[in-house]
Amino acid sequence: MRIIEKYVFTAFLSSFVLAFLVLSFVLTIGLLVQIVGYIMDGVPMSLVGEFCLVSFPETLQWSIPLALLVSAILVFSRMSADSEIAAMRACGIHLMRVVKWPVLFGLACTLLGVFVNNEIVPRGHQIRRTLKARVSVGAGLNVLEPGRVIDEFPKVKLYFGSRDGNWLYDLVALDYSNPSVDRMITAEKALVEQDGKDIKLDLYQMTVDPLDEKHPAMARLGRFSYVIKGVLGDAKYRPGEKDLCFVPMLRRIAEQRRKVSESSGSSGAKGTERNFAKRQLSAFKVELMKRFVFAMASLCFVLVGVPLGIHSQRKESSIGMAIALAVALGYYVVVILMLSLEKNFSIHPELLIWAPVLACFALAAKLTRRHL
Repeated sequence: MRIIEKYVFTAFLSSFVLAFLVLSFVLTIGLLVQIVGYIMDGVPMSLVGEFCLVSFPETLQWSIPLALLVSAILVFSRMSADSEIAAMRACGIHLMRVVKWPVLFGLACTLLGVFVNNEIVPRGHQIRRTLKARVSVGAGLNVLEPGRVIDEFPKVKLYFGSRDGNWLYDLVALDYSNPSVDRMITAEKALVEQDGKDIKLDLYQMTVDPLDEKHPAMARLGRFSYVIKGVLGDAKYRPGEKDLCFVPMLRRIAEQRRKVSESSGSSGAKGTERNFAKRQLSAFKVELMKRFVFAMASLCFVLVGVPLGIHSQRKESSIGMAIALAVALGYYVVVILMLSLEKNFSIHPELLIWAPVLACFALAAKLTRRHL
């Protein structure tokens, strides 16, 4: 029995290594294009080398699960087509013992993925974005990212829905610079420019509520210049939720929960701040759950790929591969969809993002009962 288990696992492992190398190369093609662009722009080779070093780990969250899926399909479909699976059954060997080591290897890859996604990828992401800020023209404006609350600036918080070059759209700002009154500023669009260490915003079709402590009513203006002073002292990238490792992520989640609780029942500017905090809390939780869901793909794809590979010889091996690739595509499409809805806290995307994992477990259970 141990000889058969060793034979199956050796074939599975060798196929995994080959698939991993091929997929890693394919997934790094975009990275190679960026590297060539930096070299042509005259970026120092030391920075280019550091950029390559920290960017590669991000491909592991894709290449390892897909390599496991491909190797499971190829190995077990070949064994099924060569009647090796039928011979094992005829000898009274339960196939669950045969597939035990590939499944355990998939579990080990899941644990590795949890570590990589929570400790290595966030550090690499922050370093990579910092390097891009250092080599980019106008790097100081990289602190302005759409779709998230920007609270790194003193006495002001910003949020805008989209960005097109230096134009920001659907801008909302909470201004705490006046100790007597907090103001909420909105604008349909704003032109952002860097002026030394300051950020200058030319706001169009804007409102401010209230105008000041002497005028508590809302004011509307067609155009207004708003300056955020002294916030671009360096070109370092400001860390976001993707840059936080596991423990700092838990701390930020606890901090955001406290902000939501403290602003409960508020209205006006405080109510808007509470909605900002809830959106940011949802984004942090979705980012954390995404890391675990990406890691779980390794185990899910092995559990689904093995019975699909055994079944595929009854028709054509290409059909089984196509089904498996459809499963992988559906898995990542659902995850990406939930990431796009991360700020929509009312539908709890941090829970819905686990749907593909549950679906894979259900599909694997059904296929296993039928074919193993």
